[in-house]
Amino acid sequence: MYRSGHYGVSLLLYAPVGFALLLAGYPAVALLGGAAMLSLARLPDVDLRVPFVEHRGPTHTLVFALLVGAVLGGAGYVTAPELGLDPRVAGVVGAVVGTYGIVAHLVGDVLTPAGIAPFWPVSPRNYSLSVTRADSTVANTGLLALGVLVTVVAAVVGGRIG
Repeated sequence: MYRSGHYGVSLLLYAPVGFALLLAGYPAVALLGGAAMLSLARLPDVDLRVPFVEHRGPTHTLVFALLVGAVLGGAGYVTAPELGLDPRVAGVVGAVVGTYGIVAHLVGDVLTPAGIAPFWPVSPRNYSLSVTRADSTVANTGLLALGVLVTVVAAVVGGRIG
């Protein structure tokens, strides 16, 4: 996937989480979580700029997702009091969103023929659904539009109910 496709997948997958946070009475956490998801949407592709790291290698794994989740969970817990948030909630949301943000990227890449090996280093097996090429303008734009639509609906409905 390209940038717009990864943003779309991130929005699409985060919408139910943001909706649940709105219903639970945590609008600030829902907003921060959404911003974090979008910020993480392209993080695994940092491997394109790191020498000696294969593209769709270690940064495209569940191990990397868990590592990012642990870092963001810790950061959420530590910074929560300064933001007026419950540290436990912010820590859990940080860990979930950090992990989920990377998983959303992996979902986008598994749609392409090149796929990913998400269980590396345990298994080198590559997974691909071969739904669309990474450079497909239709797929990337369509995913972005769908992600925005679902996010807006979740925000409006969740905001009214919550």
